[in-house]
Amino acid sequence: MSVKEQIESLREELREHNYNYYVLDNPTISDYEFDMKLKELQALEENHPELYDASSPTLRVGGEVTKNFETVVHNHRMHSLDNSYSKEDLTDWEKRVQRILGDIEVEFTCELKYDGASISLTYEEGKLIRAVTRGDGFQGDDVTTNVKTIRSVPLQLQGNYPPKFDIRGKSFCLSRALPK
Repeated sequence: MSVKEQIESLREELREHNYNYYVLDNPTISDYEFDMKLKELQALEENHPELYDASSPTLRVGGEVTKNFETVVHNHRMHSLDNSYSKEDLTDWEKRVQRILGDIEVEFTCELKYDGASISLTYEEGKLIRAVTRGDGFQGDDVTTNVKTIRSVPLQLQGNYPPKFDIRGKSFCLSRALPK
């Protein structure tokens, strides 16, 4: 198989996996397997810039936006952290952050990875106006009605806050077995 065929095959496979994961909510490979295929494609594309394709899965943050919700354009792009599998990956990421921030001191907290939906909450005058998934980073699904059912998300803020702002986080579900 030629390099061009390898790249095209990986792109198509990753698009299918993105669709299964983000649109159908039915992943067919593990996150790790997906990330390894994505890294393989990134390396091939880096070594063969003449095969550049603006629609490559390596240039996407997430998946397609589902048709089940209204699509909303983000006020500010929602970036995604790169996946890391080694101490060196984390050290490289920290160096990039420090280069961007300059002399600002930064502290980090690491936790186990939870799978969930990245959400951007928009508040105006302290009221929750909109909740949007990350989607592809530029636009996402309006899930305001769903997020309003989460009791820990304030619908009205207390105290001091800016007139309008976005706050981002991860939404995930913890389930509990019912007693028999």
